[in-house]
Amino acid sequence: MTGTLRKRDVAILLAGFGFLYVPIALVIIYSFNASKLVTVWGGWSTRWYGSLLDNAQVLDSAWLSLKVAFLSGVLSTILGTMAALVLSRYGRFRGRLVFSSLIYAPLVMPEVIMGLSLLLLFVAIDMDRGFWTLLIAHTTFGLCFVAIVVNAKLAGFDRSLEEAARDLGASPVATFFQVTLPIIAPSVIAGFLLAFTISLDDFVIASFTTGPGATTLPMRIYSQVRLGVTPEINAISTLMIGTVLALVLFGFALTRAFGGRQASGRA
Repeated sequence: MTGTLRKRDVAILLAGFGFLYVPIALVIIYSFNASKLVTVWGGWSTRWYGSLLDNAQVLDSAWLSLKVAFLSGVLSTILGTMAALVLSRYGRFRGRLVFSSLIYAPLVMPEVIMGLSLLLLFVAIDMDRGFWTLLIAHTTFGLCFVAIVVNAKLAGFDRSLEEAARDLGASPVATFFQVTLPIIAPSVIAGFLLAFTISLDDFVIASFTTGPGATTLPMRIYSQVRLGVTPEINAISTLMIGTVLALVLFGFALTRAFGGRQASGRA
């Protein structure tokens, strides 16, 4: 009976993974399709990747998305880490509930509402929509994810290490960069990668906060899909999947490197 249940559980698990990842695999496979028709296989070819290099609009959108994702990831990491330090270090200060609510509100707020709210803000302050409004919007949205990841790490942080460094004469700044930051570095890196990926993939908030001449890659894909799915779109999607996968592997390698360094330091 137990063996039957296990086989059934494995089958359900495999079916779930298949439902999630088979469509992604098909997108990758059909990005190498030589035929112009998406549903007709015409042999293996990289022609659609070559055509992307000749598509100035796609290249401009890709560069804009990568630039905004990187900058918003850096800003989100800095601000989110600072917010996590405030929440974990200063206990129940006056206004803590309001502060934490403002930090975590984007997690539960629908993206449409957040995008509309930011749009109304930019209109009220008479700020032209474009690169900077998009950067502000993505930073606002990303910092809450960084704050959660870093705060989870700080919850189990041994404060006696900082106290020992201070007793040995280290300044607060030196203590943070030489003691605290190396320990929480894996969570900081994870927060940056999460903020970067969310920004790179965002469509809803960008559609409210961007303007003419600042079209992100997801918005470019959507505009082309409305005219019909082509192998070129599959190629763009495959490159985005590859970028995210490379970031995940890079973050995993950095996390292991920091973990190994900390283990050797304790030894």
